[in-house]
Amino acid sequence: MRESRGMCCSLSISLSQILVVLFLCFQGINGDNPYRIYYWKITYGDVYPLGVKQQGILINGQFPGPQIDCITNDNLVINVLNFLDEPFLLSWNGLQNRRNSWQDGNYGTTCPISPGHNFTYNLQAKDQIGSYFYFASLGLHKAAGAFGSIRILSRPLIPVPFPAPSGDITILTGDWFNQTPRELRGILNRGHTLPFPDGLHINGRGWNGDVITLDPGKTYRFRISNVGIATSINFRIQGHMMKLVEVEGSHTVQNMYASLDIHLGQSYSVLVTTDQPPQDYYIVVSSRFNSPVLTSTAVLHYSNSWKKVFGPPPPGPTIEIAWSLNQARTIRHETFCVDELTLSKRTNLRNLTASAPRPNPQGSYHYGMIPLSRTIVLANSAPIINGKQRYAVNSVSFVSSDTPLKLADYFKIPGVFNTGSMPSSPSWGPAYLQTAVMQADYRAFIEIVFENWEQNVQSWHVNGFAFFVVGMDGGQWTPEVRSRYNLRDAVARSTVQVYPKSWTAIYMSLDNVGMWNIRSEDWARQYLGQQFYMRVFTTATSFRDELPIPRNALLCGRARGRHTRPL
Repeated sequence: MRESRGMCCSLSISLSQILVVLFLCFQGINGDNPYRIYYWKITYGDVYPLGVKQQGILINGQFPGPQIDCITNDNLVINVLNFLDEPFLLSWNGLQNRRNSWQDGNYGTTCPISPGHNFTYNLQAKDQIGSYFYFASLGLHKAAGAFGSIRILSRPLIPVPFPAPSGDITILTGDWFNQTPRELRGILNRGHTLPFPDGLHINGRGWNGDVITLDPGKTYRFRISNVGIATSINFRIQGHMMKLVEVEGSHTVQNMYASLDIHLGQSYSVLVTTDQPPQDYYIVVSSRFNSPVLTSTAVLHYSNSWKKVFGPPPPGPTIEIAWSLNQARTIRHETFCVDELTLSKRTNLRNLTASAPRPNPQGSYHYGMIPLSRTIVLANSAPIINGKQRYAVNSVSFVSSDTPLKLADYFKIPGVFNTGSMPSSPSWGPAYLQTAVMQADYRAFIEIVFENWEQNVQSWHVNGFAFFVVGMDGGQWTPEVRSRYNLRDAVARSTVQVYPKSWTAIYMSLDNVGMWNIRSEDWARQYLGQQFYMRVFTTATSFRDELPIPRNALLCGRARGRHTRPL
């Protein structure tokens, strides 16, 4: 089996660097938990994702980037040195950064790292387990690399609802363009849509470029993330069934699947048993809901085999929406039986505690029993504004301000944004440009309905939270469809799809103060306006609710020249 790509303190570190990192460690992160320290150099370099040399973005010379392996509540100190010729940021897809949107790594919260400079992220895998990834969040850099896996393991002695696998395999896959990020930005800035992707990759390699060697008769965990910028994919392994066990931090009902649809920004964990005749088998990804169908493969190699893969890879679904919708409805949170001490019967309940690092955000009661305090309806669209293609939410096409919103909020800088700039329901009026921010109350329990009246599948991500996917269906959403919601065992995750001419509903506890990005995971749509920020606000100023501004926070725009806080 391949070695982990993780790198922790493996670079040469001087005494002064150690002192700097130790100093930065005490900026509000919990000092009672272990620290994992990383030094990452961001550079250009040659990559071959489609078999042809291209310029990619590397981290410590690696593509994909180093893997982060940690345990619940570990502190992550990541010093990022930008050797590119343009500003750079990293964000953490699915990592909730509890009480700490300062570290979120999107332009709305964090100043970019200028060329030739560095920034040290101070993160904590607070109260989380599961499979996630990090990525470059500025300027379509994600299309050139600078992404990597995040694996958060349960703490020792915390039960996990399946036996320990014989190995843990990371699959980072998605679409790829031959154009550079600068060329892709140029296309979008001129008001055009992106061309069709040139291909798909698996772990940064093209057709049969990655070989994964496994021993026969064992069970392995595969963590698969769609790190692309434009395309849903289907994942399958020739001749092998996959047992789904985890989705973005939630353990699931352990259904068996021959293939899985994985939409932009989503992550899944499956168990695969090497119980087939010894030979090589295709690992296949193919594009969904578009034509022509793109396909790429890796190789699952049995360690006792000399027989190579042959023939075409197994086909998968292509444009079938109903097939994908039905599969999505089967992905549910694991349930278990509890013996009632005072009752003779056994009760089937949602498993909110088995293998969980902390109780569910709503405490001891069930998410389906919590009164809703607010309903937000978000409708995406693709308007033409000032003669150019844009994308919008509730007719608002987001434009970045000259100062990160979180800094403007902290320093009370006027004129950067206002909290009434993002409507909470569609107006269906003419689309317009706006730095859109929605105000929301800390500890509110809300419903968000994503409406998609376009012809393509949408993928939505909410930074800082996990939400319950309670329903999805075709047609118009109305309050009456709540009677069909899954209020029993909905999976909790951070990225969800919305099918064409359809809606998806989520329930979410706003238990994380900060400025949080809600966005399309289609990166052209995100770049051209299909995003906004939610300001989850409380009048309290306790560090129990939100950590203070980092001492090393980068200050840019109208925040330049101000001071963070005393040493």
